[in-house]
Amino acid sequence: MCRVVDLQQAVLAKNEAAAHTLRAALTARGTTIVNLLSSPGSGKTALLERELLLGRERGVPVAALTADLATENDATRLARSGVPVKQVLTDGLCHLEAHMLGRHLDGWLPEDTRLLFVENVGNLVCPASYDLGESLRVVLASVTEGEDKPLKYPTAFGLAQLVVVTKTDIAAAVDFDEAAFRANVQRVNPGVEVVLTSARAGADAGLGLLLDRSLAAADGTPVHQPVMARHRPPAPDDDHDGAHDHDGAHDHDGAHDHEHEHDGAHDHDHPHEHPHPHPHPHPHPVAVQTR
Repeated sequence: MCRVVDLQQAVLAKNEAAAHTLRAALTARGTTIVNLLSSPGSGKTALLERELLLGRERGVPVAALTADLATENDATRLARSGVPVKQVLTDGLCHLEAHMLGRHLDGWLPEDTRLLFVENVGNLVCPASYDLGESLRVVLASVTEGEDKPLKYPTAFGLAQLVVVTKTDIAAAVDFDEAAFRANVQRVNPGVEVVLTSARAGADAGLGLLLDRSLAAADGTPVHQPVMARHRPPAPDDDHDGAHDHDGAHDHDGAHDHEHEHDGAHDHDHPHEHPHPHPHPHPHPVAVQTR
């Protein structure tokens, strides 16, 4: 008699266990993960760079891990903020998983880190199903992507605890219908907060809202609980330390560490410089690792 095994459910169950363990371990040391999901080109990196710099200026210990299939471009940009940054190259994998994240944090993440922003692979399909041990899941969408984005990607938006609209400085130019977008978000995720931002316009257009909401979650303020999330299986009680990775990954600790200049030469989302009231030292080295 043949036995049918649901491999997807098995993989997700293992990930839930790893996420549960990672969340508990980081919470115990005072670190909160913020998982950022979006499609490519949403302006996620530009906004995150500004939020990291703002966190540093406020004296909040922040760090960022960014994942891509290839290139170190995002880590190079984020390192200009002067905070610890690591680039993870997934070697073709379209998402991060909890055990992968935990392994990359081991020995790298500073002990005093208050907020760890994880910039997931640019994709609204694969990453949506994987809990990374985050305390706040944020989905971003730019005004150029269309008001029906939440309906096209109901899992990603349906599991969000915060929705961030980016590039609002060009909303009028692309005829962005804010009311329609908000209505579509509420259809798949009733009650979730939607905030408007612009990395170019700065404080007058929502700069700092992502940092504020993340700090609130870190301080224990209850976050939105999506209806869709209530139907997911509960986190397991057994302890999985992620030591038995099955993805063939191999680490190159420090193999590609190097300093990046912060001259803004290749910032595509906001090419002009933004002066800061307090000069900051050279960025931390960008640690680059493959799976």
